[in-house]
Amino acid sequence: MDPQAKDRTGPAGGFSGRVASLGADGGDSESGAGSEDAGCGSDTFSGSLPDMEQETLEEKLRGLAFRKQTSYRKAISRSGLQHLGPSQPSLPPASNGPNKELRTGVDWTENAVNGDHLWMETSCSGELCYLGEDTCLLKTAKSAPRRKCAACKIVVHTGCIEQLEKINFRCKPTFREGGSRCLRDNALRHHWVHRRRQDGKCRQCGKSFQQKFFHSKEIIAISCSWCKLAFHNKVTCFMLHQIEEPCSLGAHAGVIVPPSWIIKVRKPQSSLKNSARRKKRTSFKRRTSKKGLDDSKWRPFMLKPLPSPLMKPILVFVNPKSGGNQGAKVLQMFMWILNPRQVFDLSHGGLREALELYRKVPNLRILACGGDGTVGWILSTLDELQMNPQPPVAVLPLGTGNDLARTLNWGGGYTDEPVSKVLCHVEDGSVVQLDRWNLLVEKSAALPEEGTQKLPLNVFNNYFSLGFDAHVTLEFHESREANPEKFNSRFRNKMFYAGAAFSDFLQRSSRDLSKHVRVVCDGTDLTAKIQELKFQCIVFLNIPRYCAGTMPWGNTGDHRDFEPQRHDDGCIEVIGFTVASLAALQVGGHGERLHQCREVVLTTFKTVPVQVDGEPCRLAPTTLRISLRNQANMVQKSKRRTSVPLLNDPHAVPDRLRLRVNRISLQEYDRLQYDKERIRDISIPVGIVVVRGDCDLETCRLYIDRLQEDLHQAPSTGHRVHYQDESRGVARTSSSSRLSPNWSFLDSTSADRFYRIDKAQEHLHFVTEICQDEVFILDHEGPVVSPGASTGMPDLVVEPSAGAPLTPEDQALFTAATSGDLTVLSDCVRRGVSLLGRDSGGCSALHIAAQNGHTDLVSFILQQGSKVQLDLTDREKGDTALHKAASEKQHAVCRLLVEAGASLEKTNFLGKTPADQAEGDSELASYLSTQQHKACSTHEDLETAV
Repeated sequence: MDPQAKDRTGPAGGFSGRVASLGADGGDSESGAGSEDAGCGSDTFSGSLPDMEQETLEEKLRGLAFRKQTSYRKAISRSGLQHLGPSQPSLPPASNGPNKELRTGVDWTENAVNGDHLWMETSCSGELCYLGEDTCLLKTAKSAPRRKCAACKIVVHTGCIEQLEKINFRCKPTFREGGSRCLRDNALRHHWVHRRRQDGKCRQCGKSFQQKFFHSKEIIAISCSWCKLAFHNKVTCFMLHQIEEPCSLGAHAGVIVPPSWIIKVRKPQSSLKNSARRKKRTSFKRRTSKKGLDDSKWRPFMLKPLPSPLMKPILVFVNPKSGGNQGAKVLQMFMWILNPRQVFDLSHGGLREALELYRKVPNLRILACGGDGTVGWILSTLDELQMNPQPPVAVLPLGTGNDLARTLNWGGGYTDEPVSKVLCHVEDGSVVQLDRWNLLVEKSAALPEEGTQKLPLNVFNNYFSLGFDAHVTLEFHESREANPEKFNSRFRNKMFYAGAAFSDFLQRSSRDLSKHVRVVCDGTDLTAKIQELKFQCIVFLNIPRYCAGTMPWGNTGDHRDFEPQRHDDGCIEVIGFTVASLAALQVGGHGERLHQCREVVLTTFKTVPVQVDGEPCRLAPTTLRISLRNQANMVQKSKRRTSVPLLNDPHAVPDRLRLRVNRISLQEYDRLQYDKERIRDISIPVGIVVVRGDCDLETCRLYIDRLQEDLHQAPSTGHRVHYQDESRGVARTSSSSRLSPNWSFLDSTSADRFYRIDKAQEHLHFVTEICQDEVFILDHEGPVVSPGASTGMPDLVVEPSAGAPLTPEDQALFTAATSGDLTVLSDCVRRGVSLLGRDSGGCSALHIAAQNGHTDLVSFILQQGSKVQLDLTDREKGDTALHKAASEKQHAVCRLLVEAGASLEKTNFLGKTPADQAEGDSELASYLSTQQHKACSTHEDLETAV
């Protein structure tokens, strides 16, 4: 429905009709308060002309009604709903001319206008123009180009933008003027916008908004662009007095920079009186130079924040060139949720100016959306500005390697997680320290014949390396600079890397590296060891991750000469590689640990390829010093325990959650991900799991995998469940095919669509964060399940509750596991005692039998039970059954558990793997370490590619 249609006062009693009936109009006033105050003054004056002593009651009532009508007019002007009132042609429209250039970015100049839309190109050709049929100039042109405002999300024909300005519909205000009138009105009001499509539910009545498959002309909702509150377009839901209500900024009020903080400053102008005074001064030259200095420091905008311990404003920097087209999409999403003046596009520059503008904002946090190079750029600029305290930096990984993002738990690449949740993670994340290292090149007087004496970067955060890996990276960069059109695909880039590495391996270009370098770490000369082992690559590593997620330092459990690697210990790890050990990195191997030191002196005697955080060059013979520069504040993503409902209230968190698991194929997800109701209908039930209320997704995955095993094994005789959909009264088809190994969880709690959860971050999410009564999983490789499969459901998988009293049957089971009585244990299993039960310490029967070395009992439990119990941990130490067996040096039991598929990489509360627990038994430790490396070779990185 057109916002200016005349039939808005129909039987439904729409809100627009009530405004029109009250005679409210938007006039030509802008969103600033100056013109409103002036209008109010004239109305008040005209209403007070009669003498107060001679006023009759009728005149007083008439004046009161007139003042009410004026207040409604002012409210509509402030709210952004100016176009709802009847048009008045006699008033001049607020237009900047027909040839006004479309603004695509935030204007930081002195010509900035409050309420300017940020027009972005859009492909949503099917959406109707916001102006509606009566006002739209191109209503008959279905394929006419459209633009979408990133801040208020309205879609308008490009040719209708001038018409939009004539009805004076402006975008949400992002700053306030520095005039005295504006200073009196700092309350932020809602910015109401009509919507023909709206997700979620009405704030007033709690009912969902009507969704139609085809684009409708009817306006169904009114929503605020700031706080995202939405109401039905009915007088029963949206009341007129709500127009004037102040806006709370919604769920993200703690991270949004309010427009009242950002002030547009008028350029200082000298008056004639001041000029005359300056002429009388004898120190005219000095005063002029000082005035000139003040003019150079003048900026059109300034910030006056109001400190609050509850606020953590987030400054967002987006590199739109990272991650294909993801950067541009992320930029628009942040502009919609936040104040557009706290979101910056790094492709247009302005990083230093933005940090200078926001440097005095308390509790400021920075979100870097890009690769590790973007993070390094921001950290270096913070060093130059010497901000105190330095704001911590979070990372939204949009690049390719993203090793720093992986280290800080932000994952290997951004998938499609809602940016609202990203903001919550940035707000709740813990602040950690990151060592940063100086690279000082001692230049020689003679110019080198080959190579350079200047590095691409003089500071590194991740790593510095020389040799084989740097040569491959250098070939890639040189080829991309020569033919950039050939490197427009991530797949092509990876293929080139593989080809360049193979070619370099055949040519053996770095085979003599060890003969031409000298490495001294904290006074210890490592040159002899490097030459003895003939390393072809040397890496100086600051963080645990390297080369897109590999861990070259490895696990220190089998090497007691070094401390565990940390990114905040002031030490740098020195690692040597041969070509073979570099290749083994991709299958879980590691390099040769050489040293952990605080200062390195590296001398090269010939030109060698080097790389600094992925930026390569050919370094001429020189001496290079590596020393600690400083420590930067970073935000590490952590588990959001605040996401569990009312965690402080012990009665609010359920002890047990009964969840129905539903399966969705990748084809259906791509086709219907924005239609939540439809995708719920077509989902295929897999089964039911019962888990603890504080269960995370990593643990829940184990029980869903067990569910699949039970489905494809012989049906059990005890507790098979047949499910019927209660809401529809018809039987739903269950999944008859096995899930693919790389299935992922879907977040179904967002209002607009389903979102995938990165597998590498499942340990950071609770089940209650992504679902309510049923959990949805995305099967990446599985086919679309056709109707006609069995209507039965697989076994009900129950996670044992903590602290429940043991039954006599359970006690008999644990006693038999301790004593090794196979007869009693098998009899307990036949009577239906669950092998997943745990004692007071959280140990299962498998834990106890493995610790005591009862091989026959372990074999029986593995045959009767499921793989889910292999990686169950106890509550005291976090040990699995393999941890227990390894600590007691039970060789035969360890082999049984490893062959059954027990995890060799799972760590306990002390961070130790089963191989670490076998310390003191070299044979067992060697066996477990070898098996661990083999398991890593078959492990897939299931993070969604960027």
